[in-house]
Amino acid sequence: MRTDTTAETIRTPAGTEVVLRNCEGFEELDACVRLQVETWGYNDGDVIPKRMFIVAQRIGGQVIGAFAGREMVGFAMSLPGVKAGKMAGELPNPYLHSHMLAVTPQFRDAGIGRKLKLYQRDEALSRGISLMEWTFDPLEIKNAFLNIHRLGVIVRAYTPNFYGVSSSRLQGGLPTDRLHAEWWMDSERVKAILNGSPQAPLEIQETIVIPKTVSEWKASATGVSSAMAVQAENRRRFLDAFARGLAVVGFRVDTEGNGAFDLARLEQLGVL
Repeated sequence: MRTDTTAETIRTPAGTEVVLRNCEGFEELDACVRLQVETWGYNDGDVIPKRMFIVAQRIGGQVIGAFAGREMVGFAMSLPGVKAGKMAGELPNPYLHSHMLAVTPQFRDAGIGRKLKLYQRDEALSRGISLMEWTFDPLEIKNAFLNIHRLGVIVRAYTPNFYGVSSSRLQGGLPTDRLHAEWWMDSERVKAILNGSPQAPLEIQETIVIPKTVSEWKASATGVSSAMAVQAENRRRFLDAFARGLAVVGFRVDTEGNGAFDLARLEQLGVL
């Protein structure tokens, strides 16, 4: 586990060396802003400006870059947060909210996103922070697979239209519904998943499916109504399941590319 802010060098499947490290200076923070716009297509009303990245670094957040030579090919940004103690008199609990992660198109599917999350984890644990949270679109199969299957997050909250109207081209004009990921980074479950250790089977009580074609529907004027119908039905099912005490504990992709969220009773995990 990383105990300082030293750089880490990784090699992509194509053989390119990529260095992960904390971003430094205005030029690298400007590169974060540019990559943000290139990834989501935000207009000026939605884009996170450079000064917010500066503040994130100053107040205990993270701005971590992935560099191939001098070129930034990815970044992750988080902000610090505090949760009230669960018991009377208990001190507040610090955590990190990972607000953004982006990778340039030519370096996607090369493991950079997962490596950035692991760098975030190591840096956070070195400061005694064991919880990281973030939101993600329930209709994005690749993100769900990374977050749940590869990193071991659990999900027990869903917010309809979390950000309101978004200028992101990835949203396809749909409401910005979001699942809330909880990454208990020092839990035995997460450590086992990251190490590839076998997991005890859980009693799955419900499965919620995302059709592979939903991403195509979101990007098409003729298909957006179909995507919205899937979103509305899955929203209803997630909200109902979470109200009954279920949580997302697994995610699968079938041979045709459809995604499936597996939900179980949270007490089976022993995470919290």
